[in-house]
Amino acid sequence: MKKKFMMAVIAIILIGVIALIALGKPLIDKYSYSHERADMDEYFGVSGERSAIILQDEMLAEQALVRNGICYFDLETVHSYMNEVFYVDVAENLLLYTDAVETVSAVLDGNDGSYRTVQGEQNLGYPVCLTEGEKVYLAADYVKLFTNYSYEIFDRHVQVYTQWGERQTAEIRKKTAVREKGGIKSPILRDMESGETVEVLEQMDTWSKVKTSDSLIGYVENKRLSDIQTIKETPVTDYAAPEYSGLPLAGKVSLGFHSIGGAGGNSTLYEMASGSKGMNVIAPTWFSLCDEEGNFRSFGDSGYVNTAHSIGLQVWGVLDNFNYRNETGTAVDEYAVLSSTAKRQKLVDGITAAAVNLGLDGINIDFEQVAQATGVHYVQFLRELSVACRQNGLVLSVDNYVPFHFNEHYRLDIQGEIADYVIIMGYDEHWHGSGEPGSVASIDYVTNGITKTISEVPAEKVVNALPLYTIVWTTNGTTVTDEYLTMNNMADFLNQVSAEPQWDEITCQNYLEWQSGSGLKQVWLEDADSIRVKLNVMTVNEIGGVAVWRLGYGTPAVWELINAYSAY
Repeated sequence: MKKKFMMAVIAIILIGVIALIALGKPLIDKYSYSHERADMDEYFGVSGERSAIILQDEMLAEQALVRNGICYFDLETVHSYMNEVFYVDVAENLLLYTDAVETVSAVLDGNDGSYRTVQGEQNLGYPVCLTEGEKVYLAADYVKLFTNYSYEIFDRHVQVYTQWGERQTAEIRKKTAVREKGGIKSPILRDMESGETVEVLEQMDTWSKVKTSDSLIGYVENKRLSDIQTIKETPVTDYAAPEYSGLPLAGKVSLGFHSIGGAGGNSTLYEMASGSKGMNVIAPTWFSLCDEEGNFRSFGDSGYVNTAHSIGLQVWGVLDNFNYRNETGTAVDEYAVLSSTAKRQKLVDGITAAAVNLGLDGINIDFEQVAQATGVHYVQFLRELSVACRQNGLVLSVDNYVPFHFNEHYRLDIQGEIADYVIIMGYDEHWHGSGEPGSVASIDYVTNGITKTISEVPAEKVVNALPLYTIVWTTNGTTVTDEYLTMNNMADFLNQVSAEPQWDEITCQNYLEWQSGSGLKQVWLEDADSIRVKLNVMTVNEIGGVAVWRLGYGTPAVWELINAYSAY
C-alpha cells in the first residue's frame, strides 16, 4: 500500500514538473536573451569589394570600394560629403583639382598613382583614381591631400568623419551584446567585454543607441553602461588650403559698363567718362567668344587703357558669350568650350594674355543664359581663370542674374570665394520681349537680390548694377510690345506724353500710364528718385559697390547720387 502511495506521489510530482516546464517555457523564451547573430552582410547591405560608409553616426546609401586594402569613394560621394572641387574630364581622361594657386592634374583611366602639381610629378604609390563603367572613384588618401577628414576601414564598412565637436562615451560595466535594435530578442551585432568604451548616440528608457570602437551602431541596455561622460573631439587639420588672396579696391567699386560694338567705339571713352561722376572703374565690352575652340573676338586697345588710367580709371575688360554671331546668326555654344579642358585652358590663357598685353587692371566675365548642364564646367572655368588672374595681378569680377532657384548652377557661393567681385545685375525683372508689362527693377526685386547674394557672398565683394534705362510698355488687347527709354531721354519723353508720374510705394518708382491710339501705355520710371532708394538699400547692406548699365544713359542728378554713395 505504501509502495503504491509513493508511486502516486512520484507520478503527481512528475506531472507537476512537466506542467511547470510546459507553462514556464514560454515565460523563459519571453524573458531570456536571444543568441541569434545578425547577418553582417545583410546588415550593411554589402558584398564583394563594396563597403558601407558610416558618415559621422549615420550609414549612407552610397558605398565605398575597398580594393587590395585601398579605400575609394565615388566622385558623387566625394562631392556630396567631402570636397566638391574635384573635376573630371572624361573625354580628355583627366582628374583636376583647382585651388587658389594651381590646378593639380592626374590621368583618369589607367592611373598608376601619378599626379602633377606645380612642384612636378608626384606619386601616391597606388592609383589615385579608378573608373568602372561610368563611375569614377577617388582614392581616400588622395582626397585627404586636399581635404580635412578622417576615415578608417573595417571588415564591411568605412568610418568617415568630416565634423568634430563633443560626444558622449560610456564604459561597458558587464559583459553584454550590442544588438541590432533595442530589445533582448534583437540579433546580436557584436559581443562586448567589460571595460570596453562605446559612444552613446541616444539614450532611451531602458536601452541606449551606441557606437562601438569599430563603428558598429546598435543598442545596449542602460544597466550595462557606466561612467557616462562628455569628451571633446580633436579635429583633423592636416590640410591647409591656400588662401584666395584678392585685389580689392581701396574703397567702393563704382563701375560703368562701356558698351562697344566695334573698334570705333573706343573713341567714345572721353565722352562716356565725362558724363559720369565718382566712377573709378570702366568696363568696355571688348571680348566675345567667337568659336567653339576657345578663341574670342577682341576690340581691345592699349591706347584706351592708357587714357583711362590717365583720368584715374581702372579698366576691366568684359568677356561675354552672347555678342558674337556667326554668318548664320548663331551664338557660340559655350558648353563645347567650357566642358573641354584643352579649350577652356586656351580661353583662360588667351584672355589673361590679352589683358596683360593691353595693360588691363581686371577681367569681367559676363556669361548669360548658361545652361544648367554647363554649370559645373562654367564654375571650373572660373576657378582656373581666378588662378591665372591672381598670378597676373588682375581683378576678377563676374556678372550674375539676381539669384533664383533656376540659376543656382552659377554658384554664387563659389564665386564669392574665388572672385574679387560678384556683380549682380539688379534689373531685368521685366525685360525686352518678356511680354509682361512691369518694372525693370522694383525695390523688392533689388532688395531680395542683394540679401540673397550676401547670404552666400561676403558683402564687401558684392556689387549691385543699376539700370539707367526703363521700358515703355504698350498693351493692345492680348498683344504686348515694348521699347527702351534711357534715363537721359526721359525728360523729353515726359514732355511729349499726356500723363503725370505718380510715386508708387510698392515698386518705389514713379509710375505713369495713359491711353494712346496704339493701346495702353505703362512706364515704371528709373530716375533720381528710384535710384536714391536703391542706393539706400545698398548702403544699409554695406555691399562693395555699384555698377551701371550703361555709360551714356545716365543724368547728372543720378551721377551725383552715385558719387555720394561711392564716397560714403
